[in-house]
Amino acid sequence: MENPPHDLIAERVTELEIKSSYAEDLLDQLNMTIYRQQQQIDRLILQVTQLKEQMQSSGQDGAARNPRDELPPHY
Repeated sequence: MENPPHDLIAERVTELEIKSSYAEDLLDQLNMTIYRQQQQIDRLILQVTQLKEQMQSSGQDGAARNPRDELPPHY
């Protein structure tokens, strides 16, 4: 079995380095996407919490609603 020529090895190493670079870039992009999504989730959780607090402070817990309040204004 012969040793592969130096040029062939260098070419294969270069191809692997290119693939590795693309994989690294993709991983960075995916990490940034996950980071932004987590920030958005955190903001949404905060908004839901604030809405719940507003409903509780206004006395609307969802159970004690007057059906007349649900009618459209034209009735």
